[in-house]
Amino acid sequence: MKRIDSHQHFWRYTEHDYPWIEPEMARLKQDYLPENLAPLLQQNNIDGCIAVQARESVEETRWLLALAEQHSEIKAVVGWVDICSPDLLDQLQQFSASNKLKGFRHVLQGQCNEFMLQPNFINGLKTLAEHGYSYDILVHADQLSTVCQLVEQLPCMRLVLDHIGKPNIADDEHLVWMQQINKLASYPDVYCKVSGMVTEADLNHWQAQQIEPYLAHVSQCFGHNRLMFGSDWPVCLLAADYQRVINLVEQYFEKISEEASRAVMGHTAIDFYQLNQNDNKNKRISNAI
Repeated sequence: MKRIDSHQHFWRYTEHDYPWIEPEMARLKQDYLPENLAPLLQQNNIDGCIAVQARESVEETRWLLALAEQHSEIKAVVGWVDICSPDLLDQLQQFSASNKLKGFRHVLQGQCNEFMLQPNFINGLKTLAEHGYSYDILVHADQLSTVCQLVEQLPCMRLVLDHIGKPNIADDEHLVWMQQINKLASYPDVYCKVSGMVTEADLNHWQAQQIEPYLAHVSQCFGHNRLMFGSDWPVCLLAADYQRVINLVEQYFEKISEEASRAVMGHTAIDFYQLNQNDNKNKRISNAI
């Protein structure tokens, strides 16, 4: 296992379950399932993928884990639990037998900045860390300064910034984003997904040359050993097909070095999500209760 897509989604579409899919996103208003992604992985020599939550429900986490048991190409799941809940340990207990559940994500981009600094959220992240789970940080660029405040209050744990922090590539609003990425990358526990960039650019007219300065900045700040490729499929289809998204990232890092390309296209994700390890979360959580 060498090449990993560290960020993609599955869903059975209903308007009720996915209200974030707006009318202009008609391309996404259909089912996207493992059988739709598997041929794309094979065609592009991707050995496996990491399925990331797309709605905030424990039921979806269970569903993604069931898919992962049925489809060997799904190497890990980043699910959802109510991190702020006083019953967080009970929520984690129900997943303790799953070796494919590696981490969690909350849609912070839909919350006010104060949400991520409240004590019950911070304590919830500490609980995830205690039990060996990672956390995906989904925010807009104007929330990055608050993310830095959050990270300062957390113990050593595996954190990854989704979609390079969602800068406004379409309007080339990059100066504040660059400053905050500099600071966030100074925390050694924080990694970064080079994903979701094409949908932050001009959907219909983006070119690689417009996105490459953003790739250059995260590469300079994080180094290739803390960067991982993610397609953000099927959301990426609003702006590009799967192969074009891969080519954008892979061709850029191939120009740096073979080592950089190997890391970004798989090795970093394998290490971060511990894909070669057999977890023992069941024992740790049982002892904690």
